[in-house]
Amino acid sequence: MKTQKVLLALSGGVDSSIAALILKKQGYEVIGAFMKNFSGIINKLTGECNWIQEKEMAQKIASILNIKFITLDFEKQYINQVVNPMFKSYSQGLTPNPDIACNTIIKFPLLWKEAQKIKADYIATGHYARIKKTKNNTYLLLKGKDKTKDQSYFLSELTQKDLSHTLFPIGNLTKTQVRAMAKKHKLPNWNKKGTRGICFIGKIPMKSFLERKIKQKKGPVLNPEGKIIGTHKGIMFYTIGERVGISKGIILEKESNIKHYIADKNKRSNSLIIAPENHPLLKKGKFIIKNLHIINKNYKIKAEIGVRIRHLGPIMKSKIKKHNKKYLCTLNKAIPGLAEGQYAVLYDKGIVVASGEISYN
Repeated sequence: MKTQKVLLALSGGVDSSIAALILKKQGYEVIGAFMKNFSGIINKLTGECNWIQEKEMAQKIASILNIKFITLDFEKQYINQVVNPMFKSYSQGLTPNPDIACNTIIKFPLLWKEAQKIKADYIATGHYARIKKTKNNTYLLLKGKDKTKDQSYFLSELTQKDLSHTLFPIGNLTKTQVRAMAKKHKLPNWNKKGTRGICFIGKIPMKSFLERKIKQKKGPVLNPEGKIIGTHKGIMFYTIGERVGISKGIILEKESNIKHYIADKNKRSNSLIIAPENHPLLKKGKFIIKNLHIINKNYKIKAEIGVRIRHLGPIMKSKIKKHNKKYLCTLNKAIPGLAEGQYAVLYDKGIVVASGEISYN
């Protein structure tokens, strides 16, 4: 029987390393692919671009596991199709999720394209998520076993085609189990910290990153009654639910010991509306899900379903109603921090059903 070939996204982190180890033990021919997608961030300690160190670790892991290693350069596509649209969304006052776009537009389709060139049967990643094939040969996306690491939210825009040729080898494991396996096999990254921040860019101060491309545009800060009480650098640099502070470029005419948060943004007047902690203006319970993407068309969306609005956020009870090609989501309980541009992901127990962008229009 022919050995099946898998092209694995090997990042240099422990998750993808153990994914490679598991696939090899299962009898697959594994090719580790390091994806260079962004070279604009410098490590302050080494003076090198962050991706260089990650690539070196990925190469080391490939050598230890005795698997082939290649480098794929998708930086042009990543900047044009993920980073630039992200800047555009922020400049429009939205709060986009580049991690979802990264998976949907770059990582999964481009990795599969390269896999086909080398006649690979599958692609694989180190995501904490699972795929289940149904009796009628369609696919379901399931949450990862580790509730504290589940990454299904970021994968919610994947298609049936994506799922049909993708493997998630660590989806049934916990992070603790993954690290234990890495330590047992003497992998040098067994205790390496996980990556955070923007996909392929990392954890960086978002406002300073946005200021690379978006010019400041001073505007007024209003209280719930509509009175001007200060100034800000531009609504594009702020997110609904964010705490107000002078260090973030918001200057209030009078200092206050009471915590204030951003309640709303007015795009036309470039104004921020802030409110004190626990003010009713901070909470919202209704929104429109724009461009709803249903993962499995055979899976009917229930009128009452769970919804998550951020990675590892709580899955909240809600009601979904379709009206004029739009989907209206009503949460059972209003919550703070609902921002346009964020993604709402629908869950039915452990199954990821659909996702779309939050909007109020």
